[in-house]
Amino acid sequence: MGAANEQIRVSDRVKRELERRKREGESYNDVLERVFNERTSGDFADGFGRWSDGEAERVRKERKNAKSKRKRRMRERGEETS
Repeated sequence: MGAANEQIRVSDRVKRELERRKREGESYNDVLERVFNERTSGDFADGFGRWSDGEAERVRKERKNAKSKRKRRMRERGEETS
């Protein structure tokens, strides 16, 4: 790590959180870089495949039914105003 280029002000709460997350030998900058990398890194496919096939099929059916109900209600409302 190089020398600090900038100084930033943080609240006492933020500083306490940084200190809590700080590992031995880490600077505050190291902590921030690690935390930012944890939040931004990840594969596009992260989260895919978390439902079983049965659960995914159930959700698909519910969405399809909800869409059909919405369309039917819109048709009915259109007929009421005609």
